[in-house]
Amino acid sequence: MTQRTLRTLALLSALSSLPVLAGAQTERKTVSGSAIAVYDIAGKVTVEAGSGSDVVVELTRGGRDGAKLGVEVGDVRGRNTLRVVYPSDDIVYPALGWGSNTSFSMDRDGTWGGDHKWYQGRRVRVRGSGSGLEAWADLRILVPAGKKVEVDLGVGTLDATNVKGELRFDVASARVTTRGTSGNLSISAGSGGASVHDASGGDVAVETGSGGIEFEQIAGTTCKLETGSGGVTGSRIACDDLSIDVGSGSVKVADAKAANVKVDAGSGGIALGLLTAPHALTVDAGSGGVTVTLPSNTGADVEIETGSGGIESDFPLTVDKFERHHVRGRIGDGAGRIKIESGSGSVRLRKA
Repeated sequence: MTQRTLRTLALLSALSSLPVLAGAQTERKTVSGSAIAVYDIAGKVTVEAGSGSDVVVELTRGGRDGAKLGVEVGDVRGRNTLRVVYPSDDIVYPALGWGSNTSFSMDRDGTWGGDHKWYQGRRVRVRGSGSGLEAWADLRILVPAGKKVEVDLGVGTLDATNVKGELRFDVASARVTTRGTSGNLSISAGSGGASVHDASGGDVAVETGSGGIEFEQIAGTTCKLETGSGGVTGSRIACDDLSIDVGSGSVKVADAKAANVKVDAGSGGIALGLLTAPHALTVDAGSGGVTVTLPSNTGADVEIETGSGGIESDFPLTVDKFERHHVRGRIGDGAGRIKIESGSGSVRLRKA
């Protein structure tokens, strides 16, 4: 037997061991109502602008057990829902990666996430390899303008593009990416991180347990970015109220506009660049240096305190109190208020 024949047989053997896509044809489901929710334990989910009056969900099953998945459409606690029903609590999703696993709780009715936090009845485990129900559902969700849509996903990826409406995404372990959304946007991720690009027209709230938050060009009323670990990085954000909270990781934000700004980092440095003078700015760093860049016309009462590290200012200060690690005074007309604290690390006020 030739080497070429052996290689051919090996390739055929490998191909025969790949998962068979059961029922791989795309199914279309219509979900009516002004507010809807979609639930899927595993898969790739895309949310796009749609037409007409109803939300349309295109569903493609995957995995050797994909045909065993059910699809239910109906009212749950006052909202019309589409739920992909998995007839097992032990699920295999190869895209998660060999040896990887995650688990989360869901209610008896097959829902979780959002405001409904008191789950009971099922504990679902998803693994990248091993035995179990090998099945997933990839979804394409078409959303007409003005709808209120919540998507709850266990593992996989979730991408939203050019949707005009109120969006709420709740994932257990998945990367969430949005582009060109208009309206209130809320993202909650247990792990996986989030990227927000070109969001406008409402409040923006992004929360991750682990995984960084990246953004570019956000314009909203109230903007809240919070991560347990992973850091926050981005530019061009304009909000009336801006809040950034990082448990572990750095904050690097440039070209920001906000009347009220609050930045809190448990560990990791903070670099914040503001294009407009804030009415109130509060910065608290447990460890790591702080650099804040402000426009030259900034006026504020200023208080800066460090546990260790120096204090520098490009702005002339009218000093009320001066100590090695504590300065209180005024820059310009004193119209605003700036308070900066650092447990360890220097604090620098830079003039743009």
